[in-house]
Amino acid sequence: MSAKIAEQHRQRPAYIYVRQSTIAQVRFHQESTERQYALREKALELGCAEAAIRTLDRDLGVSGAQMAGREDFKTLVADVSMGKAGAVFALEASRLARSSLDWHRLTELCALTGTLVIDEDGCYDPSDFNDRLLLGLKGTLAQAELHFLRARLQGGKLNKARKGELRFPLPVGLCYGEEGRIILDPDVEVQGAVRLVFSLFQETGSAYGVMQRFARLGLRFPKRAYGGVWAGQLVWGPLTHGRILGVLKNPSYAGVYVFGRYQSQRTITPAGEVHAQIHPVEIDAWRVCLKDHHEAYATWEEFLRDQEVLAENQTNAEATVLSGPAREGLALLQGLLLCGSCGRRLTVRYRGNGGLYPVYECNWLRREGRATKACMAIRCDLLDGAVAGQALTVLKPADIELALEALRDLEARDQAVMRQWQMRLERARYEAQLAEKRYQEVDPANRLVAATLERRWNETLERLEDLNRQFAETGRPETRAVTPEQKARVLAWAQDFPRLWNPELVGRVRELACGLGDGQIAERLNQEGRRSATGQAFNASMIQWVRFRHRIPKADLRRPEELAVKQVAEHFGVSSHVVYYWIEHGILATRRLGPQTPCWVTLDPAQEQALWNWVRASSRIQASQHPQTPL
Repeated sequence: MSAKIAEQHRQRPAYIYVRQSTIAQVRFHQESTERQYALREKALELGCAEAAIRTLDRDLGVSGAQMAGREDFKTLVADVSMGKAGAVFALEASRLARSSLDWHRLTELCALTGTLVIDEDGCYDPSDFNDRLLLGLKGTLAQAELHFLRARLQGGKLNKARKGELRFPLPVGLCYGEEGRIILDPDVEVQGAVRLVFSLFQETGSAYGVMQRFARLGLRFPKRAYGGVWAGQLVWGPLTHGRILGVLKNPSYAGVYVFGRYQSQRTITPAGEVHAQIHPVEIDAWRVCLKDHHEAYATWEEFLRDQEVLAENQTNAEATVLSGPAREGLALLQGLLLCGSCGRRLTVRYRGNGGLYPVYECNWLRREGRATKACMAIRCDLLDGAVAGQALTVLKPADIELALEALRDLEARDQAVMRQWQMRLERARYEAQLAEKRYQEVDPANRLVAATLERRWNETLERLEDLNRQFAETGRPETRAVTPEQKARVLAWAQDFPRLWNPELVGRVRELACGLGDGQIAERLNQEGRRSATGQAFNASMIQWVRFRHRIPKADLRRPEELAVKQVAEHFGVSSHVVYYWIEHGILATRRLGPQTPCWVTLDPAQEQALWNWVRASSRIQASQHPQTPL
């Protein structure tokens, strides 16, 4: 070994490369780490100066399968390429790199710069053909070793998974029992929260709708911590859109044991680095799929149906089915129509003043530059009216009796919400009682501990009080029960379904418009407890749109003695600006129904004569020569 080490190698620094593949190896296999650091003594024995020995150990806990993430290996390659290294020490030469690309690149650079590679087996000079051949063989064996290890591990996991015995972290709501079987979480509140997600998704048809309902009801959703000091603990918090998708797309909730839902794919970045990305695979490509493996929150058929609904709700995907998600706007069939020319989903374009005239349109070819006009464009009101008419002829009162079943489902949903609130309150009361018990059992002489326990007791009482207030504001009003009167009302509505299709609100606006203005109609509807389709309070602009949409004329609410501003201007032969000047300075008495509404003027004979004298005497106002317009 020493014969290959020349003086030129000793004059340059010696690099000791220290690496372990994982953090667990660094923590539990410390003997290997100690042996690698001991290479410093070996370098001293071979004549390297102590000041010229450089230890690279920042790659501890990083795999050698690729260069990405190994900063010290990049430093080693850079210094070798610039001829700064005399020798590279490693416990095993294969520890330098497990990738053939990185390994051969390093040995090529060592050969060009005359750098030696030294491990426990010997000293290698990459510029020598035989040594370089041996180093290449070691690199190939190291890569093969990784392949064999991975194949053995994956084969063992797959064999165990085929029997349904491979354990992995379970989603919230499921846990392992004493015998290692998957069971429902014994916490009833956790079970209720998971079941409520599935029931609300059946009702709303979208994950975003479930999230909104949880937020409006003030409900929480659990999350189980894995690892660390909080391992196994439940953490309650708001339900996010991502968590809902994770629940709905997880087949474990359908009682199915699955292995191979995701697949790792390697990609090359523009910088030349290899990155592994995880992608979901289709259901047919799952390597293990054992149905009825454990107790479930939903059936397998319900799981498949939920996946179809989620796929249909994707507005950024190509249309594969006819149905689609319901969208906001005036169009009845938006998200449901496909173009007969290109097969893509029709979009809605709002034309006219303020976008009040929607049109179904397919502009894909024009957007792609393949045509100068849209494939097709159809007025929404014509198509919506025809489809609505056909729907009303198909639906029968006997079919509408299904609304009773929906009403019972609504009752069950509200009872589930109430149970969740009751369990949440029960948990808060238990925590308060436990804090009180701990405070009472502490030695009063130990004031420091007693003060801490008293503070915690007060905090639990405050949380309980705050939770009771939230329940009174959000939880209790949503609870309802189906009464016989409600059932009779639903059956009565079934006899007049066409009237329900054209909302009763329009008729109420038409009725109120006979004697009230837009602002007054909005105020009356709000007093009656009515709300818009989005749950908002009415205002004058909304009523104005309803009148325009349904051609409801605006009532003339002027009194017989009142005049419009234009009539007053024509009577005195002046411009409207003069009349508004009189109004602003209190010369004319007016009446208005509200902001942004017309002014109505009342004139008495004395005031009329005074204004005529004003017009005739003014040098800036020239009255017209024609006779006055009669009032």
